Amino acid sequence: MNSMNESLYSLTWEDLRQWAGSTIMGRGKTYIKNVSDLARTESGGLIAWVAGSEDYATNVEADEDGELDWFCSCPYGLGPCKHAVAVVLAALEQEKAGRNLPLVDKQGDLYLAVFDDPDDDDEFRDEDDPDDQVITVDKVGSSGSGGGKSPAVAGILGKKSREELIVLLLDLAARHPEVKRKILEDDQLRSGRIDTLAIALRKEIKAVTGEPAWNNHWNDEGNRPDYSHIKEQFAALLQEGHDDIVVELGRDLWQRGNEQVEQSDDDGEAAYEIGDCMEIVFQAVKVSSLSRPEQLLWMIDIFLEDQYSISDSCEQFIRNKTYGRKDWAEVAVSLQERLNTMPAPKPDNFSSGYHRKNMMNWLIEALERSGQRKKVIPLLEREADLCQCYERLADTYLQSGNSDKAREWCVKGFQKTVDNASGIAASLQKKLCELARQENKFDLVAAYRAQDFFKNPSPANYLELKKAAETIDCWPAVRTAALSFLESGRRPDMTDAASAGQPWPLPCPEVAARSDKRFRRDTPDLDNLIEIAILEKRFDDVVQLYQVQQKTIRWGIGKGREVAAAVAVTHPDISLAIWKKLADGQIDLVKPKAYEEAAG
Repeated sequence: MNSMNESLYSLTWEDLRQWAGSTIMGRGKTYIKNVSDLARTESGGLIAWVAGSEDYATNVEADEDGELDWFCSCPYGLGPCKHAVAVVLAALEQEKAGRNLPLVDKQGDLYLAVFDDPDDDDEFRDEDDPDDQVITVDKVGSSGSGGGKSPAVAGILGKKSREELIVLLLDLAARHPEVKRKILEDDQLRSGRIDTLAIALRKEIKAVTGEPAWNNHWNDEGNRPDYSHIKEQFAALLQEGHDDIVVELGRDLWQRGNEQVEQSDDDGEAAYEIGDCMEIVFQAVKVSSLSRPEQLLWMIDIFLEDQYSISDSCEQFIRNKTYGRKDWAEVAVSLQERLNTMPAPKPDNFSSGYHRKNMMNWLIEALERSGQRKKVIPLLEREADLCQCYERLADTYLQSGNSDKAREWCVKGFQKTVDNASGIAASLQKKLCELARQENKFDLVAAYRAQDFFKNPSPANYLELKKAAETIDCWPAVRTAALSFLESGRRPDMTDAASAGQPWPLPCPEVAARSDKRFRRDTPDLDNLIEIAILEKRFDDVVQLYQVQQKTIRWGIGKGREVAAAVAVTHPDISLAIWKKLADGQIDLVKPKAYEEAAG
């Protein structure tokens, strides 16, 4: 095969997301730059080194049905890792750029780190001797879906006697502390001495979470706390049935890890590693001695405390169908009690309002999952002013078919937020516009489009206003008023129409944004007047407005480029004069890049 496997080449973003999950996909995307020595295998698979806390050998293959199989020497063991995702994304970039991947060198370190020659295993097999069969060993760090390749070293170990294996392991333990630790920890697990193991692991958690986490891209220096052993031990404890210990240690890791993430500057690496560990903890919670409602509350508490999206990948565990209505009903009672005892948010304290809103959102989910949807709207109405959840309340009313109530809360919410939460107010105003459109109140839709234009004049908003006004056959009058606004700065919907002599043809909308007196626009708004004139192909006006702009402009070139391009056919002399002026301005800068710009 001369190129990458067609199944890999045809992968879409959604294919990869379903394979690895959204969280691992996001992490893998940030690791593309860490991929080196990217090559293809004879089967058209991918192989590369990926730099992390160390260099990891990574291999991704695709079978005839397009199913992906992977191996990575990293310790992640819960599915495809970020390194495997990074290799696929890096390969797709190479393909998109038209660069062919080289065939991997079978004698190189990368190939040997992933593959062993299967022919080597044959010389160690004696099929007639059942006591001398090859030991099957999965690749170190494999996710369990690594293709079933058995390293040649397994055949070597299979030929050794018990005494020889003991001598070998003693030698390895003496020279490699991690081997010694692994032997002792496995013995503690098998013998039930979990307290000793837990004490050591708790100390390790304290030490690792106490390390500074930082990364300096300029000099490629930094410190990445290594959570791999903690993750391995969590997985081993869980596999041996010590789920309560994992839950207890997981809580300790969570509390200390959050403090580390808060002080870190490492592009989220520490958060990712802690999140990986917490996935194992969440698995332990689901099989722990906690009752099912207690399990739900334990996990909800983690999400409520999470300010850095560390536990995003764990949401799959809490929304598992194994939790029934009765479980969620008990959770709803507990969350309602907590919400009732929470102090009202302070106006100048974003954090208190944020935490209350999160608590309310989880209570709503518990009510919905326990079949108590009728309690959701009363809850949202009680919390509307405290949590500023007007938009969700309006949406809930719309889902129940009550558009009048939805409109009522949009108006009330707008009035409550227009001065101190402009983003919420803008969303509510947009929702009112959408309600008017759904009810065929097109004059009201045009009125809201006019508000958008007066607040943020731009060609795009001008076109939206035009589209809405043409629907009700009043565009000429609206257009005249809109251009007059750009000339004078006076809003036609807020002035005395009779005295102005230009009656405003649109109705007064249900809500109106107040003008921000802190920001005063220059009038006339020549930039927008020029762009709209270009849009409407009024090239004589374009030239006239540009000449006015050149007399008043204090710095810069104004709309010179746009004007020169627009009037090249109708006013070629003026267009050439503008281009010459722009080129002279670049040449005067006396910089190589400016000369290149001038030449263009």
